Order: sequence, then C-alpha cells, then structure tokens
Amino acid sequence: MAEGLVGGEGFAADASLIKADANKQRSVEGAEEVDWEAMAATRRSVREYLDTLDEVAWGAASEVRPKFVSKSDPAAQWTGALKGHAFFAYAANYLIDLDHAVIVDVEASRAIRQAEVGAARTMINRVQDRFDLYPERLAADTAYGTAEMLHWLVHEQGIEPHIPVFDKSQRSDGTFSRDDFTYDYKRDCYICPVGKELRQRQKIYRVPRPFVDADGMMRYRASKLDCQACALKPRCCPNAPARKIPRSIHEGARDMARDIAKTEAYVTSRRARKKIERLFAHLKRILKLDRLRLRGPNGARDEFHLAATAQNLRKLAKLIPMPEPSPA
Repeated sequence: MAEGLVGGEGFAADASLIKADANKQRSVEGAEEVDWEAMAATRRSVREYLDTLDEVAWGAASEVRPKFVSKSDPAAQWTGALKGHAFFAYAANYLIDLDHAVIVDVEASRAIRQAEVGAARTMINRVQDRFDLYPERLAADTAYGTAEMLHWLVHEQGIEPHIPVFDKSQRSDGTFSRDDFTYDYKRDCYICPVGKELRQRQKIYRVPRPFVDADGMMRYRASKLDCQACALKPRCCPNAPARKIPRSIHEGARDMARDIAKTEAYVTSRRARKKIERLFAHLKRILKLDRLRLRGPNGARDEFHLAATAQNLRKLAKLIPMPEPSPA
C-alpha cells in the first residue's frame, strides 16, 4: 500500500455472497445427526468446520440451525438471501477507504447478517493494529445499523456511524409509532402526543424488578387512568389498557445515527459507499469469482484475499504515477 494513499477520514464496509463449491445433492438436513468427527479424518473442509464452531464469525454467529448442511463443505451457509434459488455460500467482507476505494482489509464469514457485522468489527480492529488507521466515519447499509453495532462504533471506537438505523418501530396499522412520542432525557420518560408521561415504573413492587430485560430493552409504560380517559386511545393503544414503548439501552447511539442521517455529510457518504458495490461487481464479472474453487473457511479466505490483492494492484497502478522514462 502506497504511503499516504489511504487516509483515515472514512471507510465503507459491506459483504457480498459468493457461491461455495457445494451442492444440495451432497447435503443433509440441518437437524440430521452426522458423525462429523469421522468425516474430519479424511476431509480438510470438515476439520476446519469443527475448528470454527466456537468462533463468532462462524459457528457461534447464530444459534439458528441452517435448513441444509453440505457434507463436502459444512461451513458454507445455505441461503436464499438473493430472492432466487437457495444455494451454499460464503460472505466476502470488504473494508475500503472512501477516497480511492482501496481495499484496506478483507474477511471471509458465514453468509448471515450477524457474521457479516462481526467481520466488520474484526476488520476495523485489524486495520488499527496493522496500519494505524482510525476512521472518522463508517458508511454501511442497514444490516450494520443494529443497536449493538452502533453502540460499539460510537462509544467504544469513536467512529461516526453513517449508517441507516435498523428500526422496526414503525407501525402500518394507523396507530401512533414510537417516533410520535418525544423522549425527555432529563426526566427519563416519553411524552405522548397529548402531553402525558410514560415511565419505566408506574407503581412500586414489593420485589424490585429489573429495568432492563434480557434483550437489552427498557419498557416505558403510560398510566392506565390516563389512557382510558384519552380521546386518542383508538389511535394509540386500541387493544391494550395502556401504551408501552420499548427503548434500547443503546438508544443514545441510535439517536446519534439518526441525527447524522439528516446532514449533508451523510448524503456524501451514502454516495461514496457505491464504490464498494462496484468492487463486488468487478469481483464477479471481471475476475469471474462467482463461485469458489476451494472449500472450507481457509479456502474462502485464500480466494478472497487473492482477489482483493488483484483488485488493489489494478487500483494502485492507476493511482500511482509512473516515473518519467530516462533518455537513452
């Protein structure tokens, strides 16, 4: 990498699915028992699968069992994310700089959202250790806009999240959404459209109850008396005695991401993030890496790193000026 070519102003992260060297005919259902230990004695890809069962980017990325597991490459993920025929795949994760679209790091992972978000964390930490690059902002799509990821970027890394917030609070039945309620930071309560307060505790329990549940959510509740006498109850909580609003413990980072999304810098980052999509298009259409030739996590890593190296060499050849030819 040329010195000074890549700065730390802004990075972009994304992932693209690459088909694995596996097919459904040589697979088993996810719930079926398989003697993987016996198969690992003769198959390298199975040994690598067993070695990565406890890793966050692989076996521990999700507790959900896949519908099918390939016997020839069990680490590959059965996915139908492309809205077509399902297939076994790995995810190629790229981290690029927004100025010149140079790939600063690449990581292979399972083809699921949780693993891709974990791979982005791994790459950001790695470029800090290897290249001493600390980005001021990170541009990514909604898959990276989870509460935990935004909290990690804002409070642990000091990186501005130019990322859409992953939010399911919008309602489509005509009733008030969470955005219709105003949160008061000083009083730690929500204010409803008619000015009533929603607090975490409306009554005192003999046995104290935790304010945060196992999912990291806090519940704000309105008074039952206020809701029963309210003229807007049919538009707020028609099927409940009182309105409840969940709030994440990481809502501060989510609010920061929402505020950034209203700025011109966010619009610029979203436009620059398209560079990473062009790299994936070049990877599949020009370099013809639409299907892996090697199996196992290590095979996927090797192919992704070789492809990224080829793309960077092509990019650097255009960016670094050639010396003037010396006269004969």
